[in-house]
Amino acid sequence: MTTPTSAVPGSRGPAATAGLTAAIDIGGTKVAGALVHPDGTMTAATRRPTPRDADADADAVFAAVAEVVAELARSPLWPSVVRCGVGSAGPVNTSRGTVSPVNIGAWRDFPVQERIAAELARHGAAVPTVLAGDGVAMTAAEHWLGAARGHANALCMVVSTGVGGGLILNNQLHPGPTGNAGHIGHMSVAFDGERCVCGGHGCVESLASGTAIARWALAQGWTPAGDPTAAGVAAAAAAGDPVALAAFDRAGRALAAAIAATATLVETDIAVIGGGVAASGDTLFGPIRAHLASYATLSFVRDVQVVPALLGTHAGLIGAAAAALSLLPA
Repeated sequence: MTTPTSAVPGSRGPAATAGLTAAIDIGGTKVAGALVHPDGTMTAATRRPTPRDADADADAVFAAVAEVVAELARSPLWPSVVRCGVGSAGPVNTSRGTVSPVNIGAWRDFPVQERIAAELARHGAAVPTVLAGDGVAMTAAEHWLGAARGHANALCMVVSTGVGGGLILNNQLHPGPTGNAGHIGHMSVAFDGERCVCGGHGCVESLASGTAIARWALAQGWTPAGDPTAAGVAAAAAAGDPVALAAFDRAGRALAAAIAATATLVETDIAVIGGGVAASGDTLFGPIRAHLASYATLSFVRDVQVVPALLGTHAGLIGAAAAALSLLPA
């Protein structure tokens, strides 16, 4: 499409920043791209499915990325692109420009930043390129145009199949040396908790991810009415099922403990939560806020806000662009 679409109606981005940003969002199910204007509107949005065949090697997956770049390059606005932001599922290593996404098995230490930069140059756009993990990209998006806008210190989280996040400190995106700062999903909140897939114990992700919520509810005797996922647990909780309610209370307590710990450490005053599990609304946010009162007890963290993310499906592309605007030189 060639008509700009607004990320958030009425939003204004850093208008003093000239030129367009090519944004690429890479996930386990799709690769998306768009040209993002300085006010956050998007042009020429396109997407391709991420190859998931058993025989799809690293180059086959990158071919989908190359197709997205080629589609963007056909836009009449392509000559106005001056930077590129790439958001990817992780783990990422931004110091090396590599990714090893859990949900893209063909990519291990894949040099995605270098490969995309070369693809851009092949289409006449030899522009600075930056890589960000999806949690950091979401954080950049929500601080620019979403629920964290106007907050100098914020924690943003994605609660979905896993739990990720990012930090805004002193109005600056803070990705850390390898791009993984703010990865709250692997903060331990249960000293003697179960072993997490990361190798640690009692991680937030092992208690509060959609996968963990559904697994715990099933283990406690919950009988799904068709949908055995966290969405099914949320529906059962909304209908008053005691096991489903307990599953979300357990998840909410873990998230509350992590939010309070983060706020205590770096004095964030807001936690923005997005992702599929956050779509359950008060079923998740109610327990978080209730438990937060018993964890955030010091005077300087007592008023930390917990709010839902605003950008939804736009967060990946807007976040990739916002990361580029934040991390690349003006």
